[in-house]
Amino acid sequence: MTRTHVLIVGGGYAGTMAANRLRRHPGVDVTLLNPRPAFVERIRLHQHVTGSYRADIAYDDLLGDGVRLVVDSADRIDAADRRVQLASGTTLDYDYLIYAVGSTGAITPAIPGAAEFSYSISELEQAQRLLTRLGELRPDAPVTVVGGGLTGIEAASELAGHGRAVTLVCGGILGPSLHAAGRRSVAKALRKLGVTVRENVGAAAVRADEVVLFDGTVLPSAVTVWTAGFGVPDLAARSGLATDELGRMLTDETLTSVDNPWIVAAGDSAAPSGQPLRMSCQAALPLGAQAADTVLARIAGTSPVAVDQAFAAQCISVGRQAGTVQLSRRDDTPTRAFVGGRLGAVVKESICKYTVKWIRGEAAKPGSYRWMKGGTRAASTEQEAAV
Repeated sequence: MTRTHVLIVGGGYAGTMAANRLRRHPGVDVTLLNPRPAFVERIRLHQHVTGSYRADIAYDDLLGDGVRLVVDSADRIDAADRRVQLASGTTLDYDYLIYAVGSTGAITPAIPGAAEFSYSISELEQAQRLLTRLGELRPDAPVTVVGGGLTGIEAASELAGHGRAVTLVCGGILGPSLHAAGRRSVAKALRKLGVTVRENVGAAAVRADEVVLFDGTVLPSAVTVWTAGFGVPDLAARSGLATDELGRMLTDETLTSVDNPWIVAAGDSAAPSGQPLRMSCQAALPLGAQAADTVLARIAGTSPVAVDQAFAAQCISVGRQAGTVQLSRRDDTPTRAFVGGRLGAVVKESICKYTVKWIRGEAAKPGSYRWMKGGTRAASTEQEAAV
């Protein structure tokens, strides 16, 4: 049997799911390339910064037998030679490549002091840095969270739930991706936690011990957490592959690169037909499975199918005792319906647990993962990574 080597760049939700699913074919050798030796539950990083949850999981606990893990970073993709140059100076060859580098936080460089004095929680190392800094402060030291999207809401509420005095600076309205009814549910839970919410005014400058707002207000801030915006790694662009304005790889509807038939993209770093799905593990897991299916179809000599997946909800933790599950149409537009309060927290926690359970299930039985289909994809470049 002729063997086919598939290299996956990125070991997040999409990449790990794809690695396990590729094992459906006995003639496929799978290599997962990731810069750290552990999988990161990114949707748990707001808990990691409070010290209440470890967001990293050993890959031995998630990857199926036969998947080779290489701990290194991709420096460049040489698409013509089907080779990836690594930061260590070595190279990895491939027959097919799945591009699943995910997304990362984007601190606005135009805001003076933001890059120098604020903390991000989009990566494990950044979250660990913030955890260390918080441990150096008095419990009553003021904390400012900049960014009123889902990540900002979860970070602010988690910190407040651990006794921190938190101000959430939204820039625009609180939770812009939510329906007004779901937004009220979130606002109510934030008030109960004592979070001060500043809507429709952004951060004009960040200093070591304060945040200056555009209306002139100066907020004392021993720690400033920046959650306003997400970007993607520039690996595809640096490698000369077509990307959208944010840097996501441009693909057709089968997730195949518009430049190269041997490269397939998945997760936050993919832009099928220039219309990416919302950055979320709710999108990444099915996209990882579908990217693997596209590769397996090409190996088998059959035509891969177009992306087919739908959304069901946006799930937001508002501390440990409350949550809001914002129900949505299949195209990801929010409806008036939501589940809030304690029941919302229970639903959110259950979904968080299932994301890892689904990956493990695919490792145990490749091809078993199923997802919601029949949706019309809605592009969004502004909504942040959350379930």
